[in-house]
Amino acid sequence: MLTELGPQPFIAGFTLGDCITADGVRIRFARGGSGPPLLLLHGHPQTHITWRKIAPALARHFTVIAPDLRGYGDSAKLQSDAAHAPYAKRAMADDQMALMAAHGFSRFRVIGHDRGGRVAHRLCLDHPDAVSQVAMFDLVPTAAMYGRADQALATRYFWWFFLIQPEPLPETLIGGDPAFFLRRHIGRQLDRADATEEAAFAEYLRCYSDPQTRHAICEDYRAGARIDLTHDAEDRDRRITAPLLALWGARGGLPGLFDVLGEWRARAGDVRGRAMPCGHTPQEECPDETLAELAAFFGF
Repeated sequence: MLTELGPQPFIAGFTLGDCITADGVRIRFARGGSGPPLLLLHGHPQTHITWRKIAPALARHFTVIAPDLRGYGDSAKLQSDAAHAPYAKRAMADDQMALMAAHGFSRFRVIGHDRGGRVAHRLCLDHPDAVSQVAMFDLVPTAAMYGRADQALATRYFWWFFLIQPEPLPETLIGGDPAFFLRRHIGRQLDRADATEEAAFAEYLRCYSDPQTRHAICEDYRAGARIDLTHDAEDRDRRITAPLLALWGARGGLPGLFDVLGEWRARAGDVRGRAMPCGHTPQEECPDETLAELAAFFGF
C-alpha cells in the first residue's frame, strides 16, 4: 500500500510517500521522474536525502525511488531479536522488493552507497532476476571487510566494531551527545568538509537524535557481523549476474586497504569502475563526476 505525503523539500521535483509492505513494515521513500525504474539505497549515517545532488538529474531519465532503509530516517524501527534477523540485509532487500513491486516494477537498476550497497548486494543474490544493473559506491563486500580486519582496518573503520557491541553500550554512549558523534563521523569520512551542507546535516541529526534510530543502526551493524556473514557464507559460491559498477573515494579509507575492483570481481562476472576525486560519499562530494560515470554505465 502506498500513501503520498507531499513534496520532498531536499530533492527538487520529488514527492514523499510511505509504503506498507505485506509484512507490515513502513518504508518512507521519495519518488521523482519517469522512465525505467532506478532504486537508490543510502548508507550510514545518512538517509535518502544523500541523493539530493544527483537525483533530479537521474529523474530526467528514470523513475527514481529513494527510500530510507528500515531503521533509518523516517522508516519503521522494528523490534529486533537475539539473531538480529529483522536487520539482516536479506530482510532489508525484501523491503526493497516490496517497495518496487508496490510501484509496479519487477526489474530495475540499483545504486547502493555504504550500507545501502550491502542491501544491494543481497538483492543481487536473493533476487537476481530483479536487478538489471547495480552500482556500488565506496564499499567492498561485508565478508571482505571482516576477513581483512587488522589494526589498520579497525583504526580506520572503528565504528564497525563499536556499534556491534551488546546493547545498550553504543546506544548509551552516542546518546550522550548525538550531534558530536554524527558530526565527527561524517567529517571523518569526507574529503570536502562542505559537501554535507548544514541543512542536510540538520536533517541527518533530526533522525539520528531518535533513540530508536540509533538502536536500529546498531542492530544493522550487529546483523552485519553475525547473520549477514552466515548468509554470505551460505552463498559463497554464488555470483552477482548483473553488470556492476564500483566507484570509491580515492581519498577515502578503501584504497589503502583493498583492491576494490578485485574484491567485486571475485563475486561478480561483469565489473568495471574507478576511484573518484572524493572521500566516502561520491554523490555528495563530486556529484557531477558521479553522474558522468553513471551516464556511461547506465547509458543515458
